[in-house]
Amino acid sequence: MSTAPKTVQSKEPTLSEKGLKAGSVGLIGAVVIGVSCIAPAYTLTAALGPTVSEVGVHLPAIFLVGFIPMLLVALGYRELNNAMPDAGTSFTWATRAFGPWIGWMGGWGLIAATIIVLSNLAAVAVDFFYLMLGQIFSNPSFADLSKILPLNIATTLVFIAGACWISYRGMETTKGVQYVLVAFQLLVLGWFAVSAFAHVANGTAFDATAISPDWFNPFAVDSFSSFAAGVSLSIFIYWGWDVTLTMNEETKDPEKTPGRAATITVLVIVIIYMTVALATLSFAGVGETGLGAGNPENQSSIFAVLAGPVMGPFAILMSLAILSSSAASLQSTFVSPARTMLAMGHYRAISPRFGRISPTFKSPSFATIAAAIAAAAFYVITRTVSENALWDTITALGMMICFYYGITALACVWFFRASAFSGIRAFFFKFLAPLLGGVILLVMFVKTAMDSMDPEYGSGSSVGGVGLVFVLGMGVILLGVVVMLVMYRLRPEFFKGKVL
Repeated sequence: MSTAPKTVQSKEPTLSEKGLKAGSVGLIGAVVIGVSCIAPAYTLTAALGPTVSEVGVHLPAIFLVGFIPMLLVALGYRELNNAMPDAGTSFTWATRAFGPWIGWMGGWGLIAATIIVLSNLAAVAVDFFYLMLGQIFSNPSFADLSKILPLNIATTLVFIAGACWISYRGMETTKGVQYVLVAFQLLVLGWFAVSAFAHVANGTAFDATAISPDWFNPFAVDSFSSFAAGVSLSIFIYWGWDVTLTMNEETKDPEKTPGRAATITVLVIVIIYMTVALATLSFAGVGETGLGAGNPENQSSIFAVLAGPVMGPFAILMSLAILSSSAASLQSTFVSPARTMLAMGHYRAISPRFGRISPTFKSPSFATIAAAIAAAAFYVITRTVSENALWDTITALGMMICFYYGITALACVWFFRASAFSGIRAFFFKFLAPLLGGVILLVMFVKTAMDSMDPEYGSGSSVGGVGLVFVLGMGVILLGVVVMLVMYRLRPEFFKGKVL
């Protein structure tokens, strides 16, 4: 299918339609998909333990601190979307603000981060799938099936293929699946929180701990390194709200709905996180033994440990919720890389084949399948070579997230520099908010990169005395530079500013 652009009647005449199905998602649908992509049940079970190990009872404070740059950046994203509703988001906006080179790397950062997360989400879904089978059939040995490498890889590929198929069928199918999965996981998280608080009130909690105002004080954290590590983790748990922007060419009222959905999504998520975090700390405390949230043995999946004591015979619902959360996020996460690659193909920053649209479903056909193949290949290679490499790459995600979010936030500041001081609203939303958000995230990028050079960071693996997390994180970014230089030779018209 030709990718010849048809001019959009918008404020920026050089942007163009890509053939996606317009008006297929409303505000509620966009928020549901945004919440799904963040995957609160999956994210909390993986992030609560490690964050507690860094900052203890100050977990709520760190969650709030991590929320601030996300909200500031979301406000900047909203302004960019109002002016330039385009499925390429970070790629398109950074290109318009800073030129093709930085724009291309912004797009690469988004694609690389989401491809890596797709493989991780599929792996988590597989782990909880077999755990659920063990609970259903009262046979714990079923959970060990995920440790059989060939079976694990085969099942993971099935999950990726299924999510790809749903995403390929377009936003309406995606939206229908997400309503069910998101509603279920939020219901179970609410159940868990209420049950935990009930145990505390009844005196049956493991380590009942009274909520204190000090928990919300970020300045009470022991050291800046612990503070920075905690914030880095909290930034990761909010990541994914920008999927609402990549759907902007498919939403009703594309200049306003995506930005509103992004802001609402971030606010909904912080409420969920704070409620569940307070319930967990109140019930389990931060001790390093037994059910304590600070116990290293509980950190890989805090809900797998606490669901039974908190929810009793209904603990299987938590396994189902985490399975549905990771499966839902696996499917909705396909939206971002597919539409970013669609835009890059459409504007000839990469092969025009990525700009193809399914004539039946009006979805990015080639780009969606390419994202699935890349995620599958990444998982097979890293899981086969070293499980540490897989998990350390996930740890390195924080760098990539801060990298492309920071670039996009500063693109907002630069793009609107001529109008930023035209009024109070313009000053705050087009200049101050994205400037602060972008600077915070880029500082976190540098800090995380420096810390991750330590071989003890992450799994403790190293290459030539340098931490594996640093090597993987910077390696992915440098790979983007290499691919960009190849594309410059193959697609010079984009890099010379002739297309966008």
